[in-house]
Amino acid sequence: MSDHSPDIRLVDPPSGATWDVTDISRDADGIAHYTNLPQSLVHMLRQQADERANDEAVVALDGERLTFAQVWQRAAQVAGGLREAGLQPGDRAAIMLPAGVDWVLALWGCLLAGVVAVPINTRFAPPEIDYVLDDSGAAYVFAPGEPLPRGAATAVEPQPGDLAAIFYTSGTTGKPKGALTTHEAFLSNCESMLRGTPREERPSGDAYRTLISVPLFHVTGCNSQLLTSMYAGGTSVIMPTLDVGRLIAELSRERISFMVTVPAVYAMMLAHPTLQTADLSTVIRCGYGGAPIAPDLVHRIKAAFPNAQVSNGFGMTETASLLTSLPDDKAAEHADSVGYQVPVVDLALYLADPQTGVGELLVRGPNITTGYWNKPEQTRDAFIDGWLRTGDMARVAEDGKVYVVDRAKDLINRGGENVYSVEVENALAGAPGVFESAVIAVPNERLGEAVGAVLVPPPGGHIDPVAVTDYLSGRIADFKIPQYIHVRNEPLPRNPGGKILKAPLRRETQWGDQVR
Repeated sequence: MSDHSPDIRLVDPPSGATWDVTDISRDADGIAHYTNLPQSLVHMLRQQADERANDEAVVALDGERLTFAQVWQRAAQVAGGLREAGLQPGDRAAIMLPAGVDWVLALWGCLLAGVVAVPINTRFAPPEIDYVLDDSGAAYVFAPGEPLPRGAATAVEPQPGDLAAIFYTSGTTGKPKGALTTHEAFLSNCESMLRGTPREERPSGDAYRTLISVPLFHVTGCNSQLLTSMYAGGTSVIMPTLDVGRLIAELSRERISFMVTVPAVYAMMLAHPTLQTADLSTVIRCGYGGAPIAPDLVHRIKAAFPNAQVSNGFGMTETASLLTSLPDDKAAEHADSVGYQVPVVDLALYLADPQTGVGELLVRGPNITTGYWNKPEQTRDAFIDGWLRTGDMARVAEDGKVYVVDRAKDLINRGGENVYSVEVENALAGAPGVFESAVIAVPNERLGEAVGAVLVPPPGGHIDPVAVTDYLSGRIADFKIPQYIHVRNEPLPRNPGGKILKAPLRRETQWGDQVR
C-alpha cells in the first residue's frame, strides 16, 4: 500500500460481504486486478464468437437478432469501413444512434478498429452535442439514418491499458467531461457484475438474458448490461424506448433472467395491471440503483419476482459503472445502504468527521478512469494521492456496508447542523403518498439554510405534508425533518442515468409557508 495523506482514512475490506475473491492480485502501487480477464474486449468477443458462434448475442426488439459470430463478422466489417475512411487507432468516433443493433455494431466496430468510441447522450441539446463532438475531436460520426461504414474485415489486438471509449458525464455542474475508459476497466466491471454469485452457480450462456431499458450511452446500459451479458456469453435484449407494459410482457416472451432499472420503474411495474398475470418465473435477479428505495418497495419486488434475488448497485461514469453492491439477504433490512465494495475496488474516506464518520468517498481500482479527456486541471482536481474523489459524502459500517448520505455540494447546513439530503430522501421513500422526493436547502434568515423537500405523488395520488412529517418523526432526527414541503405533479428532473437534477429545483421551486 502506497503512502497517503493523513486526511485519508482507508476502509478495511468488508467482513460482511460474500464475494468470490479468487484470481486477484495487487500491483506495485497496491491496485488490485483480476487475473482471469481476457486481454481486451476484442479478445473477449473473438473467444465468444469461436465458442458460441450460433448463440444469440443481441436482440433488438422490433429489429434484428444477431449471434456472436454475426456480431463479430459485421463489427469487423464496420472496423474495416472506419479504417478505409481514414481513421487510425486512437482516433475518436462518436456514436449518435438510437438503441439497437446498429449502436452495438458501431461500438464493436470502433473497438475492433482500435478507434476510441464516444457514445453521445442523444438527450443533450444541440449545443451540448456540438461541444462533445468538438471536445473529443471526433473524426467520424455514426449518425441516425446513415448506413454503417463497411469495408474489408479487420481487428486489432489491444492491450489491457489501451483507451477503449470516452463516456461524457451529464454536465450537471458545468460542461460535460469525457471519462477515459480502458479495456481493463470495462472487463473489470463485467467480472465484478458476476462476482456476487459463487462461481459454480454463476449463470452463463442462454441462462444469462438481460433486458436493457436504460440508454446504451449510459454506463449502466452499456457496461453493466450489454458488455456484461456478452462477457458471460449471454443475450442482451434491447428496448428502443421505455414502455412499462411492454417491458413486463417481454420479461416472459424473451425469457429474461436479469433486469436492471431504477426504483421508480419497479414502482410503475408493480402498479401496472398486467403484472399480476405476467409469468416472471425466469427472472432470477432484479437490480436497481440511482435513487433511494423504500424497504416496502424491496419487499414488494421480492414478492412479485419470487425466483429473483434483489440487489442494489452504486457506481459512476468515472468508474465504468459498479463500485458497490448490496446483496439480496440485506436488500430490505438495509435498503438505505449501497452495499459492499466489489472485490478489486478499494475505498477510503477523506476528511471524515470524527463523530459521525462521514467523509468524502474516495475510490481506486482497475475500473477507475485514468482522467478526463482534454481536461488536465480537472483531472488533477479529481484525484488525491491516486484516489478518485467521488464527490459523494459517505459513512461505512463496521462490516463494510457503505451508506452514501449526500453529494458533497448538496450538504445542507441548518443552523450549524449538517443535514445530508440523501439520508432524508431515504426516509421519505416510505412516507405516505410519496412517489419521488428531492431534498434541497431553502435560504433562511435565522438558520442560514432550512431543509426543504420537493415531493411527487404517484399518478392520481395525493400527499398530505402533515402526514409526511408525522411519518418522519422518530425515524430521523427532528432537525432533519423538512420545514418546507412543495408538492408537484410533474416528475422530478433527472439526467439520463436517472439521477435527480437539483439545480433546476433550487431555481424554480416556489416555497410556501413552513409546515413545521
